[in-house]
Amino acid sequence: MLIQLYLLLILQILSCFATEAKPKLTFDEFFDYTTFPFLKFSPTGQHLLIQTRHPSWNASAYENTLWLYDIQNQTKKLITTNLHQSIKPQWSPSGDYIALIPKAHALVNKTNDQQSEQYIYLYSLISHELFPIQIDKDILLAFTWSNNDSSVYIAVIDLWSIDKENELYKDEWKDVIQYRQHVVRSNSTIYRIDLNLNNLSLPVERNIVRNVSFLINQLLYVSYEEQLIVSSMSKLVENLNEFELYSIDLRNTSKLSKLTNNEAIEIELQLSIDGHHLLFLTFSLSSNKGKFNDTQYRLYSLNLMNEQLTRLGETFHGSINGYTIKHDSGVYILGQLGTEIQIYTEQSSTKDLIHHHGWNGTYESIVSSNKNGSIAFVYSSFEKPMKVYFINNIDQLKSAQAITNENDLFTRRNLPQTKIYNWINEDDHRVIEGILHYPPEMFESKNLSLLVLIHGGPYWASLNRLELAWHDWASLAASEGWLVLEPNYRGSTGYGDQFLNEIRYRPLSRPGKDILCGVDRLIKDGIVNPHRLVVGGYSYGGFLTNWLITQTRRFNAALSGAGVVDYASAWGMMDMPLPLSYLFGGFPWEVPNIYQNEAPIYQLDRIHTPTHIITGQNDNRVPTSQSYILERGLHYLGIPVKLIIFPKEGHSVTGNP
Repeated sequence: MLIQLYLLLILQILSCFATEAKPKLTFDEFFDYTTFPFLKFSPTGQHLLIQTRHPSWNASAYENTLWLYDIQNQTKKLITTNLHQSIKPQWSPSGDYIALIPKAHALVNKTNDQQSEQYIYLYSLISHELFPIQIDKDILLAFTWSNNDSSVYIAVIDLWSIDKENELYKDEWKDVIQYRQHVVRSNSTIYRIDLNLNNLSLPVERNIVRNVSFLINQLLYVSYEEQLIVSSMSKLVENLNEFELYSIDLRNTSKLSKLTNNEAIEIELQLSIDGHHLLFLTFSLSSNKGKFNDTQYRLYSLNLMNEQLTRLGETFHGSINGYTIKHDSGVYILGQLGTEIQIYTEQSSTKDLIHHHGWNGTYESIVSSNKNGSIAFVYSSFEKPMKVYFINNIDQLKSAQAITNENDLFTRRNLPQTKIYNWINEDDHRVIEGILHYPPEMFESKNLSLLVLIHGGPYWASLNRLELAWHDWASLAASEGWLVLEPNYRGSTGYGDQFLNEIRYRPLSRPGKDILCGVDRLIKDGIVNPHRLVVGGYSYGGFLTNWLITQTRRFNAALSGAGVVDYASAWGMMDMPLPLSYLFGGFPWEVPNIYQNEAPIYQLDRIHTPTHIITGQNDNRVPTSQSYILERGLHYLGIPVKLIIFPKEGHSVTGNP
């Protein structure tokens, strides 16, 4: 009896120290994740702007919220829950004001079909008030502060000019629509808005700077020789000459100088501390007739005094996904190698990158204070949810403390364990890398049910990060008992430009073989049950899903999201035909054999896999018609199929969570 009491006492003591088992991630919790799309230090270095993005179930929309974080007091203050998703807020030069755009700035007033009045809002750090600044009824494209707090430059689509053109058009053409003139509207107007800081409620004065014959993506004011830097864009990615950088001399606004002439899209424009260099990332989308090959993301510096262009991080083998300028010269770079994005420093273009050893995982974004060198970044990994961190200097990287807690719930969940898995494509002996997500409590188990979840792009990669999103649901599937393989097939970033370009001329069959060899290896290693296999993906992941089910009967089910079955017709209808013709090595009439050999439509009779299809109703990137074709073909063939269409959604299903 004493022994029994003794053992009972020991068990009770041990139970006090036992860790309570964490519950697994639920379906509802998965969709309750917060991301941090934007960070920016104030010019004084005393505050940090933080944007959060979170589903609002009552509003059937995503809520973009802007917070003001006080660094010394470690407190944050709400500025607005109605922030525009893509036009980012900007600090005034003094740091006394924040200019921001509300979400509804480009909505049409449905009652009279006229554009409603548009506003830029100024948030005062002195009075903590939001002041609306009316900018007429034009559609805002971009804005930038001047060299002081008294004026802002804006780029707009001038609706008055459009209405005037439409009236003249109707007089001649009545209700007939000319396609190209209707779709490709290519004029922007730049204005200077002069502010009365003593009374922001007074009407503002709007002075025209000039018109340009292209749409503007980003504006940047340069004090050096009083310039505006302008990046151009187009709604249709047909001609890369429509994506370039220009400068406007504000002392002689008739002078428009072209700064670049490359087959790439320039993004993330920033000025160096001295204002003499323009830094930007390039997203390569080469034409099939061009002299360039597609590359991973690259970083460049343009000397505004002599227009000399220098590539930064030239020796880096991977993809440069982000950067921020250091306060003491040089740049911090977010470099992707394989499944990791880490922080590097380049002090000058003649020196190699320095890797700052932090945590394994993905540093999503990074900003540095020009005042004191403080650093803020967004980080996540398989084990750690996405949070914002703050450090005084880069040497504190491993001891960084989180300053946000929106995703703390996920630290209390039993998340799937992961491992990197490598295999060889038996055709050309290329080593392919992927990520395995194991169900909770089943790490490295055998004979598991397998979901192959294929990333989009193709110029993207599955990474060591916790991104819980509609297009990246590996953690949810693993929590429901599936082993999930995310393959970084040929065309993925982070493995070198050659690896990325090996997808060309065989854009489906080569990455498709990469994936099937990975499945074969998993079966051979006894990790998966060969009779319980499913496959799915969205966008290019949908392209590959459609291809794979024509090549094998091994999959029990398929999920095709925004996929293509006929690439000739897709080229003719999508808003990005140029990268497609590059991948295939030419236009449909130039290389018809490749378009036919790589297209599932001509092999639909080989499909025996029940298929679930999803697409956005208004998808211009991957035409919705492709999903209709797949559904009809499988229906005629007697293959179980269901097509689900998300109303009012485009390619990115981000309107209604």
